[in-house]
Amino acid sequence: MANTNARQSGASTNVVAIVAMFFLFAMISFVTNLAAPLGTIWKNNYDWSGMLGNLMNFLAYLFMGIPAGNMLSRIGYKKTALAAMAVGFVGLVLQWLSGFTGTTVDVFMVDSVAVTLNFIIYLLGAFVCGFSVCMLNTVVNPMLNLLGGGGNRGNQLVQAGGSFNSLAGTLTPFFVGMLIGQVTDRTSMNDVAPLLYIAMTVFVLAFIIISFVAIPEPHLRKGGDKARKEPHSPWSFRHTVLGVIGIFFYVGLEVGIPGMLIFYLSDSAASGITENATAVAGGVAAIYWLLMLVGRLVSSVISGKVSSRAQLITVSTVAIALVCIAIFLPSDIRLSMPAYSAGEGFTTAMVPAKALLLVLCGLCTSVMWGGIFNLAVEGLGKYTAKASGIFMMMVVGGGVMPLIQNAIAGATDYMTSYWLIVAMLAYLLYYGLVGSRNVNTDIPVNDEDEAPDPRNL
Repeated sequence: MANTNARQSGASTNVVAIVAMFFLFAMISFVTNLAAPLGTIWKNNYDWSGMLGNLMNFLAYLFMGIPAGNMLSRIGYKKTALAAMAVGFVGLVLQWLSGFTGTTVDVFMVDSVAVTLNFIIYLLGAFVCGFSVCMLNTVVNPMLNLLGGGGNRGNQLVQAGGSFNSLAGTLTPFFVGMLIGQVTDRTSMNDVAPLLYIAMTVFVLAFIIISFVAIPEPHLRKGGDKARKEPHSPWSFRHTVLGVIGIFFYVGLEVGIPGMLIFYLSDSAASGITENATAVAGGVAAIYWLLMLVGRLVSSVISGKVSSRAQLITVSTVAIALVCIAIFLPSDIRLSMPAYSAGEGFTTAMVPAKALLLVLCGLCTSVMWGGIFNLAVEGLGKYTAKASGIFMMMVVGGGVMPLIQNAIAGATDYMTSYWLIVAMLAYLLYYGLVGSRNVNTDIPVNDEDEAPDPRNL
């Protein structure tokens, strides 16, 4: 009877922990997806700055990935999550402060254009927010994979959590576009201040809620990391190393597809959209994230039976086809898509048909993160926590690759830049077909230091 009660208590604890991880997944997307639409404000002042906020957000992963993994091992999931939310609040406050006219002091010159202090503060805020989402990512992914027991079930929970991530991603660019409308010389961060207030409030509420949630701490139950040196590391596994590269490329294309689409549609000369172009662009980008939500919901249902490898191969192939067709499709072929304007509310707008093909990629990118992570940590055992920190470090690809794509677009045109997306998708196809196989099964991963299964806690 005592054992039965213990199991029921453990199951109840796991359910609460899973719900908490889903909530944190939403917070990650909410903060991350502020960068690209906010970039349209600064791009109007500095033509080269469109993706810099996004770069700063993801650059933080490069510095925080390994430390976040160490924090997870030393202080546990809960304290790492609480620290992340406190840091995120500070980052949002900094971005809010960048909207004050009192900070418009010239700092230095770039191409004869004065870079002001408020832009520097905005970039600092984006960088600090990057620390926050890196720490949150380090918590939610291995925790959900562990709670699911790895394998298909672990991937199923990661995909379900990703659904909440996509929901927040859907709403964020939509609300930014709604608040901005059409970017003009007078548009500033003050125009999106209400959204920043909401974000700060959500972080405070999340901090309070998570404070009262009991989260299993498998690594802490074993006393944290041992001082002795391990004979191997996550770098000893070929499929993990190739998966790390895959994460770098995946985040780059996940951000790059809708990010460049926002710039393309916001540019009236390129897209042919003459009224409320920024609002229309935000609405179309929101559809991309909405489709990611749909894809993750579907994947969370089928992942118990369909392997991560099969899903990754399928969506990579389809995405390559969609992007290639979009590149070659003439811009004068147009169709009506949902939009929003401050004056008219919900409406429709005529946009290039290639925009539809690019937002459909959301269905494909939706399952890539969970699939790559699940495949890359399969069979790692006690090395999983350290691997998670490495993966978070490589999320910097979400800042680096879109910046390269932006440079290509500046040197050529918006659509030509999508060949970089095709190349990254081709790598993910290779990883699904060949690179994801564990060829290092001879390395011992289950010794006395291995963390217990959280389902049995």
